[in-house]
Amino acid sequence: MRFLRFGLAAAVAVAGSFSVLTPASAETLAEALASAYANNPSLNAQRAALRATDEGVPQALSGYRPTISGAASAGINNVSGSGSAYPTSVSISVVQPIFTGFQTKNSVRAAETAVLAGRESLRATEQSTLLSAVTAFMDLVQAQANLNLQRQNVDFLRQQLNAANDRLNVGEGTRTDVAQTNARLAVGRSQYEAAVATLNTAVAVYEQVVGHRPQRLGSAKPVGTLLPNSLDAALAAAMGTNPSILAAAYNIDVATYNVNVLEGSLLPSASVTGTLSHSDTGTSGPTAVTDSASLVARLSVPIYSAGLTDAKVRQAKEVLGQRRLEHDAAMAQIRQAVISAWGTLAAARAQVEAAQAGISAQTLALNGVIEQQKVGQSTTLDVLNAQQDLLTARLSSVTAQHDRVVASYSLLSAVGRLTAEKLSLKVQIYDEIDHYRQVRDKWHGLRTPDGR
Repeated sequence: MRFLRFGLAAAVAVAGSFSVLTPASAETLAEALASAYANNPSLNAQRAALRATDEGVPQALSGYRPTISGAASAGINNVSGSGSAYPTSVSISVVQPIFTGFQTKNSVRAAETAVLAGRESLRATEQSTLLSAVTAFMDLVQAQANLNLQRQNVDFLRQQLNAANDRLNVGEGTRTDVAQTNARLAVGRSQYEAAVATLNTAVAVYEQVVGHRPQRLGSAKPVGTLLPNSLDAALAAAMGTNPSILAAAYNIDVATYNVNVLEGSLLPSASVTGTLSHSDTGTSGPTAVTDSASLVARLSVPIYSAGLTDAKVRQAKEVLGQRRLEHDAAMAQIRQAVISAWGTLAAARAQVEAAQAGISAQTLALNGVIEQQKVGQSTTLDVLNAQQDLLTARLSSVTAQHDRVVASYSLLSAVGRLTAEKLSLKVQIYDEIDHYRQVRDKWHGLRTPDGR
């Protein structure tokens, strides 16, 4: 019953808007979006995934840098008649790559492009999270409004039942009127219970997406100035700014660089190795202690790799073809999403106007039927039917307003503008570049920039 009390306390007016009958401290849609932006675990997980992708760049850059290794050994050597010796040795070696068949260069480019793709994937997740928050908010508002309407309907039917019983008691009504009203009241109560269940579900989804339990909700309006003025403008904007399309384009570049990396392994490679060593045989004599230094240039030419490298190159080219097809699919999908959202928004706007007209007409009709009933020109069934028509019109109005708000944000998402920055949400905007700058040129260190 806790959810039920919340629904009744925050039930909204249904006379044509989604204004909530609550204090000024009620949570607005913008506040709910800000909470989802800061707290949604799926969005935070994608941010962590991008930070992990950032680390691919210093990994690739390590191909330009020297590697240093050291070795040490100690042991015992027992020779019959000569006693025991304790040989020891230490050495340090530095290997500097000179040429790797452009593998390092292409690996760095692939890693940097993967970061760009990851940023667009993060923006896509941000958009889907914010759209889910909008939908959860509006679903909850709709559920509240529907519950309020069903409660009003039950109250009205109870009054009609009392009136039918009173007329029956004074001999002006019939048992048929009472039975019909009772049946409608039973249906109204079942619809009320269904509205309670819907509200409970909406509350649970809201808490999951937004990150906290709703208390009181404020008003919500469709997106206005951020939307394109025409369908053609919306399609053009989506093709240039939708993160799913941009991420797919970057993935094509990543796959291209990966092909180049594998092809580079078929080219010669060169490196320079410098070594310093010190050894002690543990015995006496002029050659007991030896110090040495060496500098060696090495050129390696691959001749035959048993077909392994060739297969990897062919595989990478197939992946490249796959990425190109995925880009085409993303463009087609976003085009469909824009057209669908544009049409849904236009239809919802028309439905809102039609619903308002329907409410006015059905309210007038119900009042007229009630007056006619008083003078015997209409029956109880006429009143019940008129009340049902008015309830249907009001429910349609709530649904139309819900659909208009959600459709406007869906269109904004399809275009690629549903972001915290574009919406001017009062929240600290996550800077995905900051972490990249901190780790790109790190030569050593196990701790992440946040201290872990």
